[in-house]
Amino acid sequence: MGENVTELGQFHTILSEGEVWKIGGFPLQDGTFWSYREPNAVVVVRNGYLSVKAALTRKHDQVQILDNAKHMYYSAAPVIIPEEGEISFELDIKAKSFQTAPGDLYDGFVSLNLLDFTTGAAIDFFVSNDKYASVYGILPFPEVQVPETDKTKYFCIFKEETDFKPREFNTYKISYNRTENVLIFYVNGNEVRREQNVPVKLNQFIVALGIMTEKDLTAEGSVSVHGQTVIGEWSPITITTRV
Repeated sequence: MGENVTELGQFHTILSEGEVWKIGGFPLQDGTFWSYREPNAVVVVRNGYLSVKAALTRKHDQVQILDNAKHMYYSAAPVIIPEEGEISFELDIKAKSFQTAPGDLYDGFVSLNLLDFTTGAAIDFFVSNDKYASVYGILPFPEVQVPETDKTKYFCIFKEETDFKPREFNTYKISYNRTENVLIFYVNGNEVRREQNVPVKLNQFIVALGIMTEKDLTAEGSVSVHGQTVIGEWSPITITTRV
């Protein structure tokens, strides 16, 4: 079995959008683009790590996916998933938030998102002050054609945990085996979740680093913003393929 290890970081290029990283978002039906960018976010790159502090202001009253992410970077190029063998993504994340609801992870958190816009897959870690969640879903992203299936087409399954070091760096890893249709989540070297029989074959991942909320839209629109501030810190991502 051969192994190949690469690193996705180069955060010193973060202002040269499209070189290694770019602001995330989606095109809208009216021809405009919805950007995941908080206008007053403070971005710091130091010792190879990325830090973003954002007072949350961005919201969307009609589309849940557009409301969720507040400030997010996408990798400029997708990471292609090998036909056979395993690919893994590993990094350190620290999350701190202020004026978020105690015990409510989804009121403001820091994320690692692996997004396959050929299938609608979102494979994530969400990290808050006192909890983290592993996330496994196939979502109706704007302008993404999700493969037809005889099983549930759209879903998102969150699994919340508290066994980690709150407000400190923890190591998060996601591995995917395309042949065996298996996803495995690790925290600090320990397996915390395994999903078998992934219903679609995943082809490529945009790696996303974000500050987010996950609050359901109401009849009055978004309720996701109420004065919270979230600070996220990310190490470079180690990408390992074994075939």
